[in-house]
Amino acid sequence: MSTVHKYTKGWFVKQLRDHGILVHPQYKSHLGNYKESELRNLYYQYVEKETLDSEEKK
Repeated sequence: MSTVHKYTKGWFVKQLRDHGILVHPQYKSHLGNYKESELRNLYYQYVEKETLDSEEKK
């Protein structure tokens, strides 16, 4: 049985947009064109890393 992630595709799109990422950083296309797994990877790559970096500087 596979593990279900607790967030939806729409949640990831909203979080990325809230952090200023409106299009895919590499491919420059709309975030809605990507699967949830790709959006999750972007979220952890950019948003979570940014949050951790800002907490370390405090």
